[in-house]
Amino acid sequence: MQSYDVKKALPGLYAPKPGDFHVVDVPEMAFLMLDGHGDPNTSEAYRDAIEALYTASYAVRAVAKAQVETVHTVGPLEGLWSADDPAAFRARDKAAWDWTMMIHQPDWITVEMVDEALATARKKKGLPALDLVRFERYDEGRSVQILHVGSYDDEAPTLERLHQEYMPTHGLDFNGRHHEVYLSDARKTEPAKLRTVLRQPVRPRG
Repeated sequence: MQSYDVKKALPGLYAPKPGDFHVVDVPEMAFLMLDGHGDPNTSEAYRDAIEALYTASYAVRAVAKAQVETVHTVGPLEGLWSADDPAAFRARDKAAWDWTMMIHQPDWITVEMVDEALATARKKKGLPALDLVRFERYDEGRSVQILHVGSYDDEAPTLERLHQEYMPTHGLDFNGRHHEVYLSDARKTEPAKLRTVLRQPVRPRG
C-alpha cells in the first residue's frame, strides 16, 4: 500500500529549515476548510472548527485508504488570517482577526470521498461544525515565508520586519491572506519550541 506525507512530499513548504525570509512558489492544493472570526484563544467556534477539521480529515483518510489503497498522514493544521488593517497582526489584536482554518488533502482526494467521509463523521460524532467544513482548492502562488520558532505571541517582531522592511525593500506588496502552518502540536510542545511557518503571498509593487 502506498503512503503519502505532505511534509516529505513538499519539504520546502512543510518542513523548511531555519533561516531568514525566502521566496517560495506555492502550487494549487486542496484543503478541508472552515471559516470564523475572533480570538482563537477564547473563541468556542475556533475550538469547534479545529475538532471538526481533524475529525473530517481522519474520516477522509479512512475512505481514501479503502477506495484507492493509499494511506496518507493527516497534514498539519494551517490557518489563513486577515483583518481590515494588517497592523492588527503586529499588534496581536486577536479580536479583530478573521480566520480560515484548514488541513491539506492529497491530490487524489475527490469531492465524493469527502462527502462520504463527512456523512460518516456526522453519524459517529454529530459535531455541528462538520456542516461548515468545505473541500476547496487554494492557489497561493508566490509568497515570502520564514520558519518561526517560539510562542505564537512572539511572532509580532518577525511580522513587523516582513511588512515594514523585507517587503518594501524587495518591492513587494500583499497579495493574499497571511498564512500559518503549525508544524508542532501546541498541546505537547512548550511555547519556546513551537515551529510555525509564517507565509505571506506577494506581488510586485506597482
